[in-house]
Amino acid sequence: MAYVPGVTPGKWAGVWAERVREVPLRLLQTSAAEIVPLLRSGGADAAFVRLPVDREALHVIPLYTEMTVVVVPKDHAVAAVEELVLADLADEDVFDPLDDVLTWDDRPGQPAFTRPESTAAAIELVASEAGVLLLPQSLARLHHRKDLTYRTVTDAPQSQIGLAWLDAETTDLMEELIGIVRGRTPNSSRGRAPRQQPTPKKPPQQRPTSKHRPQKRRRK
Repeated sequence: MAYVPGVTPGKWAGVWAERVREVPLRLLQTSAAEIVPLLRSGGADAAFVRLPVDREALHVIPLYTEMTVVVVPKDHAVAAVEELVLADLADEDVFDPLDDVLTWDDRPGQPAFTRPESTAAAIELVASEAGVLLLPQSLARLHHRKDLTYRTVTDAPQSQIGLAWLDAETTDLMEELIGIVRGRTPNSSRGRAPRQQPTPKKPPQQRPTSKHRPQKRRRK
């Protein structure tokens, strides 16, 4: 099972270990750019990906959407508020790392003096007070530093996480994984609705025959 940085698959792996003890699940973290090629090459049976991805020959189930935050030094003016909008960053130098996972129509703020090769490198530059960085909240947590903080940007593009696997790999084990990720119980038949048993019909009531019909009393 491959997963992009920011995803924490441990809880699902734990449930898998309880339900499918005979098949161990090995976790592999890889970059958002490399994860789909890894899946297509057979290097992973399934993957937690950042959407959108090329869906050719893939099944993809969207799972959840992450909030976008801006990472700033702790003494930055932005740190004084709980949340902000992109217009509040109009005068900021905003880093655009080469591995950025957000899709922008118009990037906010001013272009920073360089494009870092990675999000990790951009975080280092933010710590040096050379600019700010927008990214999904899970990545901000992953690259947490004591001298930095982050705040929610309410109108920024968001990143969505999905579960992907090859069309040809839709097996019973894959159905089991899908059920685990979606939070189904072991008795839910991997999400398939249980067949309803037909309601037994009541036997028709037989009308009493003439032999058994109660005799009417004759009036005297």
